[in-house]
Amino acid sequence: MEYEHSDEIKMLRQTVREFVDKEIRPIAREVDEEERVPLETFKKAGELGLLGVPFPEVYGGLDMGITGYCVLMEELNRVCASHATIFGAHAQLAAMSVYLGGNDAQKDKYLQPMNEGRLVGAWALTEPNAGSDAANLSTTAELRGDEWVINGQKMWITNGSFADVIIVHAVTDKTKGARGGITAFIVEKDFPGFNVGKVEDKMGLKASHTASLFFEDMRVPAENVLGGVGHGFQVAMRTLDIGRCGLGGSSVGAAKEAFELSRNYAIERHQFGRPIADLQAIQFKLAEMAVKIYTMEQIVYDCARKVDDGKNATLESSIVKLYCTEMASQVIDEAIQIYGGMGFSREVPLERMYRDARVTRIFEGTNEIQKSVIASELLKQVGYRVNRR
Repeated sequence: MEYEHSDEIKMLRQTVREFVDKEIRPIAREVDEEERVPLETFKKAGELGLLGVPFPEVYGGLDMGITGYCVLMEELNRVCASHATIFGAHAQLAAMSVYLGGNDAQKDKYLQPMNEGRLVGAWALTEPNAGSDAANLSTTAELRGDEWVINGQKMWITNGSFADVIIVHAVTDKTKGARGGITAFIVEKDFPGFNVGKVEDKMGLKASHTASLFFEDMRVPAENVLGGVGHGFQVAMRTLDIGRCGLGGSSVGAAKEAFELSRNYAIERHQFGRPIADLQAIQFKLAEMAVKIYTMEQIVYDCARKVDDGKNATLESSIVKLYCTEMASQVIDEAIQIYGGMGFSREVPLERMYRDARVTRIFEGTNEIQKSVIASELLKQVGYRVNRR
């Protein structure tokens, strides 16, 4: 049961799977328990070109689009959600922002080194009082001469504690709000006034560090404005549309791994004198898991194809994010139930997968926000625009 891709995408999947099995699977439990960022595998992925899967070859990418990126995330998340999160924040949020909003000079300076793993990226939008209300930013940027001076705070920033390049969103005109008042900046970690705060102690994704960032009169060259003054929110929303499709891909990977583990265990595990796979209760669980995975796969790669065709996919990406993150958690939960007591043990990766999957219903826009986006897009189709005030 696997979506039918082109031969090129199948070859990519095989390459990623070999990389994951060789480099990531042996250390997945270790980096989780040690809460250690696995930068060594990140660098190796860059050397293989895997960080640049969706980007054109001229920038060091593999030019396999969002379909290829979803396959990458699927294979990574089968084994280690922390790796998938590190790669995703770097490639699909930070590098994609540079690709979507950057000029030629910015792409030459930042995008190719990011695709090759020589620079690590992070993406900073969320603030203490601007999570789901992403347009209500407090971080400000003021133009002084040929520099912008940024003051404020960001939180829950994946890769923020060790990134070389951070895409920071700040208010440049309070009177215009999200539509024209927010600007994105390419920030380097060595810019004076940039400081890393607390690294969060989290339930899951323990090898993927999440930090608070502080900006105190941080000076950013005017040429590091990304996408033009006042266009930061639009670039952010376009980036998230694509990122949510990738998150769906990673959810498919986790669900597939949980299903395969539980199917194999059901055949091996004996109770009442026979394999538990003979029990109808277990069979029904496996069948329901398979239906969910099949549906997840179809909507993820339908959305990816639409993005790769250059079409707007705001509705589809929100449906993917909502449905796939919910279903992945359900599949993992059922897998633990099939394993019984062993599923609760750290000897089995399901325990880690269960912890890691929980946050997917929160980040990149909570699932409640996705429902609002979906409803807004559906109403827009018949000419009605929702009043958000």
